[in-house]
Amino acid sequence: MSHSSKKVAVLVEQQYQELEVWYPYYRLKEAGYGAYLVGPEKGAVYPSKLGYPAKAELAASEINANDFAGVVIPGGFAPDFIRRSEAMLKFVRDLASQNKILAAICHGPWVLCSTTALRGKKATCFYAIKDDVINAGAEYHDAETIVDGNLITARKPDDIPAFCKALLAALS
Repeated sequence: MSHSSKKVAVLVEQQYQELEVWYPYYRLKEAGYGAYLVGPEKGAVYPSKLGYPAKAELAASEINANDFAGVVIPGGFAPDFIRRSEAMLKFVRDLASQNKILAAICHGPWVLCSTTALRGKKATCFYAIKDDVINAGAEYHDAETIVDGNLITARKPDDIPAFCKALLAALS
């Protein structure tokens, strides 16, 4: 079954965690969704923590949240760079305001700390940013994956299978 009319952005920036970008990206494509690597600049190549390149297929400044069903926000150190891009934050904020799927893993919820998306929601994340997630208004739980409405969060690469399963269920 093709879901290609449903588009999902997978955010990329330098120092991303490899598995947290590529596993969801290819899993979405395998399930028939339109998955797109979205960065601050279209065509720019963003190296992972280990140097693996991710070429942005779309620029955040050139896309509209109305055209997307959701977003995957990976961890690594990329969220610190994603938060420096107003276009990237605007895209995530617009998705949040439209109650679209916000799927963030590991350090990914750090991006959501720059929005109001965590307020009043249950969430998990990598333990190092737990305080940030709590201070952004979330009720933190140390769990493999948490789904609270449109919000899907997971702690670390080991949680990717459960994270992707929850993401695909939310999209269907």
